[in-house]
Amino acid sequence: MTKLFKNNGLTIVLLLLFLGSIIGQWLTGVHFENEELVRHGEEPIGAIQFLSDPQFLSTVFENWESEFLQMSAYVVLTTFLFQKGSAESEDPDEGSRDGRLENARFAPNAPAAVRKGPVVRWLHAHSLGVALLLLFLASFLLHWLFSARHAGEEAALHGEAGEPLGAYLTSPQLWFESFQNWQSEFLSTAVLVVLSIWLRQKDSPESKPVTAPHSQTGT
Repeated sequence: MTKLFKNNGLTIVLLLLFLGSIIGQWLTGVHFENEELVRHGEEPIGAIQFLSDPQFLSTVFENWESEFLQMSAYVVLTTFLFQKGSAESEDPDEGSRDGRLENARFAPNAPAAVRKGPVVRWLHAHSLGVALLLLFLASFLLHWLFSARHAGEEAALHGEAGEPLGAYLTSPQLWFESFQNWQSEFLSTAVLVVLSIWLRQKDSPESKPVTAPHSQTGT
């Protein structure tokens, strides 16, 4: 068990923090939802029922969407854009770290996919960015679906008809929910890129070594 945690501690702790956070969102969310229902003369719902509530699911996927967008954009942008002196960037004055893709199959101990044909090799070489982009698209679609359902329920409480799913794709509410998260993700990433030029975090792979000069790019 000790070795398991030593080798996987970062993932384990992050998943525990995620679990604690989403449970907190669920429990506080059902309390907030019931306050709104009582205010409109409706019956409160139970905690288990709230797990399938459009408002809860919309907020979950709204946040996942922004996180996966930020990560996919960052992974792809850092392949060809640079910030001199940042721990989060490759050095613009040096050549490509991986070199020519067709030569990768000769590398010792390379994954099996690298030694396959050019299509498999390309997919392996871009798999992280592609996977994160697909997770963003899936999260956006689920956010759109449940946000539309929640908006329909809100409209019904006021005796109004909700928008069809297709029409809701152009709704200001959907894009307000998305943009309010996207802007914070891109700002926080830009702040990390810039702060890592001058600031350090001992022993973190996201920081340059404590003794590294400010002009050093990458870790």
